[in-house]
Amino acid sequence: MAPSLVRGMGSFFKNCRCTRQSRCPHPYAIRYRDATGRQREETGYTTQQDATDRLTRVYHEKRSTPDRQAANQREIGSQRFGAYAATWMTRQRHYTPGSVRTVNQVLKSQVLPVLESRRINTFTTTVVEDFIMSMEERSVGLAAQQNAFDALKKILLDAHRRGGISADPFVGVISPEYIPRKITIPTLDEIHALKANGSDELRVVIDLMHGCGLRNGEAYAANLERLVADDVYRVTEQIDGRTR
Repeated sequence: MAPSLVRGMGSFFKNCRCTRQSRCPHPYAIRYRDATGRQREETGYTTQQDATDRLTRVYHEKRSTPDRQAANQREIGSQRFGAYAATWMTRQRHYTPGSVRTVNQVLKSQVLPVLESRRINTFTTTVVEDFIMSMEERSVGLAAQQNAFDALKKILLDAHRRGGISADPFVGVISPEYIPRKITIPTLDEIHALKANGSDELRVVIDLMHGCGLRNGEAYAANLERLVADDVYRVTEQIDGRTR
């Protein structure tokens, strides 16, 4: 006997054309409206009972969601990605200016041209995977792909946490993997050779990097104002590779 459903719970069905669907091996799919009023469809349920149990959980979750919370979720879900990303960025108060600049550059160059106008509540696993494939088709480098994916994931998971997206759109998604090239660390003899053949400025930079552990941008920004004691230098500045 087929499990019964009350009005508003949704429906279950099979997408196959088998004449006796109740006995064929194909999975059941379900269709329902979430708390934001958007129609959803899921598949992969082995039995009618599995499908009904899922519909029942969704139904009770929807009924237990307060009206004001549901309205807020609908408002978030209806926003365009570009607008939501902008407000999300203003809430990242812990980001340094360099981090803000980096994320904005990634969004501007890779994410927004493809996803800016898409509504938040339409993001699914398929949309995320299509975005990754679009970067591959545009021959975007793996490092840039990973940075774009990471930025997109932070924004969409924030929207998911706040109820704008009902299901996690990253479940089962394989992220781009950037494997950096192996770094060659110069030997002590090579460092001495570089200093012997370099300018006075290069020798100072080499000593700061090799002797103090500074990165190249920090070494080039070294100045007397950061000496807080005769033998203590406080690293608070660096040369930006783009703006100098």
